[in-house]
Amino acid sequence: MIKKAVSLVKVTDVYESLQECLRLCDGLTGLNTNDKILIKPNIVSWDFDLPFPPYGVITTSAVMGALVRILAEHGFNDLTIGEGAVLTSKPQGDAVYDRIGYKKLQERFGVKLVDFNQAEFTTLDYGEGLILDIAKSALEADKIINVPVLKTHNIAKVSLGIKNLKGCLNKKSKQTCHGVGDKELSSMFPRIIEKLPVALTIIDGLYTLEKGPGPTGKAFRKDLLIASRDPFACDLVGSAVLGYEAKEVIHLTNYAQRHGYSLELADYEVKGESVIDHQEYVDYDWEWSEDDTGPIGFQKRGITGLSIRKYDSSLCTGCSVQYNPMLILFGSAFKGEPFPNVELVSGKQKIASSGFDKTVLFGKCACHLNKENPNIKKAIQLWGCPPDLEKFVEALDEEGIRCDYKEYVRFRHYLIDRYKETDGFKIGDWSVE
Repeated sequence: MIKKAVSLVKVTDVYESLQECLRLCDGLTGLNTNDKILIKPNIVSWDFDLPFPPYGVITTSAVMGALVRILAEHGFNDLTIGEGAVLTSKPQGDAVYDRIGYKKLQERFGVKLVDFNQAEFTTLDYGEGLILDIAKSALEADKIINVPVLKTHNIAKVSLGIKNLKGCLNKKSKQTCHGVGDKELSSMFPRIIEKLPVALTIIDGLYTLEKGPGPTGKAFRKDLLIASRDPFACDLVGSAVLGYEAKEVIHLTNYAQRHGYSLELADYEVKGESVIDHQEYVDYDWEWSEDDTGPIGFQKRGITGLSIRKYDSSLCTGCSVQYNPMLILFGSAFKGEPFPNVELVSGKQKIASSGFDKTVLFGKCACHLNKENPNIKKAIQLWGCPPDLEKFVEALDEEGIRCDYKEYVRFRHYLIDRYKETDGFKIGDWSVE
């Protein structure tokens, strides 16, 4: 039996290293120059209002630019870049594309740019009760080149190629993937690829991220590229580099069982570098108190009178992006005195408990779920999808909880100030020269 090939290359020059990566896995085999090719990066979110460190969060423009150049040099001239980012401010994907240099790729190579959030979707029946709205541009492509980031995910453990395709869904379908029971996240999003013509996966490992998928995690310079014509094989190797066996990652085991794949790394041919030489465990989750009252950091600070129930897989990306900022704001309200017996719940399955004087319902899903909950004495409802942080501050202020929004702004500056160019963190990796 022929083993699925995966290339693993140490990056020296991005363009040269990507060519080597594609050569080792025969990455362009099966692509025809007259194919309509969609390139799907990972742009999980962006923020134009406050500093946003893209390291390990967003697919680098260095890799995207090199890929487009290579494809153009091989005669491919019908190229589209498409993504459906979660945006926390008014500018849409077009503005993000301009910020990270994609407009230059459009001018130089004729690449079309599509913001899935502003485009058409097609409803598809996946069977077994799963119906999803997929970006029409993704379905109309002859081939898709998937370009995720080498990063962890605080719920899914790793966020690589298979998960990156969730960006092809509209907002409602993304939320559907964050269900409960047999519609839980790890069972839902691995199905998306079944209707998509993914021909090549390239994992951008110039940087990697612990406690991802967003900028509150910590990035490290890694300088790796991983590629394969087989999406599962590519993710299996990416997961191994991050320190996780496939059997430890539920969505990979679900995919493997459904499609008949082996979970053993030895059953795949890794070309180029050795996995063991670059394997390093990257933590994926935030520590929480044993009694589920908040992050360990709150416990260490002596915060009492406040119970923030830990997020689960039903918390969708929108609320997830705002979750850590929400914690920072709560932390800013602590002045040494206990909070006024407050509980916070989020997602689609956290039921507010009895015994609290105030209950914060974070996001519309928590508001809907607990709308008639008799346990709640006083509800502080934040109906946004995701909740607006300034409204969050205003709502808590009305209840005598004084959050300092300036503390959140300082936190955002801290996030980006951690990274120094002298340590290899180059903001220019998100520009096209």
